[in-house]
Amino acid sequence: MSENPAGAAVDAGPGIPPPFTREHEELRETVRRFVENEIAPHVDEWEDARLFPRELFDRCGELGFLGLKFPEEYGGQGGSYLHDAIWVEELSRRGASGGVAAGINAHASIAMPPVFKFGDEWQRRQWLVPGIRGEKIGALGITEPGAGSDVASIRTFARKVDGGYVVNGSKTFITNGVRADFLVCAVKTTEKGGHNGISFLVIDTDSPGYEVVTKLEKLGWHASDTGEISFTDVEVPEEHLLGDENEGFRLIMANFAWERLLMAIGAVGAMDALVDASITYANERQAFGRNIGSFQAIRHKIAEMATTAAAAKTLTYDTLRRFDEGEPVIREVSMTKLMTQRALCEVADEALQIHGGYGYMKEYGIERALRDARLGPIGGGTDEIMKDIIGKTFGL
Repeated sequence: MSENPAGAAVDAGPGIPPPFTREHEELRETVRRFVENEIAPHVDEWEDARLFPRELFDRCGELGFLGLKFPEEYGGQGGSYLHDAIWVEELSRRGASGGVAAGINAHASIAMPPVFKFGDEWQRRQWLVPGIRGEKIGALGITEPGAGSDVASIRTFARKVDGGYVVNGSKTFITNGVRADFLVCAVKTTEKGGHNGISFLVIDTDSPGYEVVTKLEKLGWHASDTGEISFTDVEVPEEHLLGDENEGFRLIMANFAWERLLMAIGAVGAMDALVDASITYANERQAFGRNIGSFQAIRHKIAEMATTAAAAKTLTYDTLRRFDEGEPVIREVSMTKLMTQRALCEVADEALQIHGGYGYMKEYGIERALRDARLGPIGGGTDEIMKDIIGKTFGL
């Protein structure tokens, strides 16, 4: 980042200034120190344990990182999406694994925003306020064994009864699903098919009939817990309905835009880290009597990696600026998510190639970066779904 005068944007690349000011850059420095001092030194241990400690939520809440974009009246920092973006980018850039970042952000940036945007005052006090403090952990429950990107096909059903609902069904691939205190859960509330009849219920995970069936093992994101959940006659009070009944699909789509943009922002941070690590290694590693960075093949690999990372950052920052300003950016968000996730996979693969055998070992963290990156083209809407959305915005 270049030096910026007070209030001026920091240059992000050719022709497009990113939307950040000096205030945002001060936050970036604060996050950098926190991640480097309190997260990065423990990542290997947490990856091996397949879980980072719950106390990390408490610490992030104490420092205000979980409530960056929420109003001060709920314990937040009164910031914007831009503050949240810096948090996500620096988590990825400064050494937090994909699993650590996923667990924290699934709570703060994916589960809690619907409670704030669509919840009433009681609901905000019940889940948002303790969530901002890190006292309660949230998860978002949409994906099911038979419904992933095809959200309209969910089958978990909430039958209306006096005073609330009785829920039966299941969810899978739920980040924070093993230890969440509340689940913002998409359910069917009518027998109608398609997009109709989807509602959101906030379900307390200590409710009778709520069961974590299994903790799922994954290729990457090892430090986060991913659960499969079942509901057997789970009674949910009517005041736990988030927004209007049968309007849940709109809520899901509103949340998807930010989730997908967050994935792009995280990829930008991860690519910067991989380029930096590769440059450092190329300057230190000796082969045939000289640094490997002096060989044209390695120089060209790093040149391509850096160019890909810069292009991804420029696109992401421009989409972020438009999103923050309230522009309709369905096409741009889809393009950004599509481009950055594939780009991260390519950059991570090239970084491993540059590191050679050492890259394949755990010591350098490159193999973890490659494993973590592979979820990008799948999670939050597959590449194929992104392409379909983009095509439809052109009237195709």
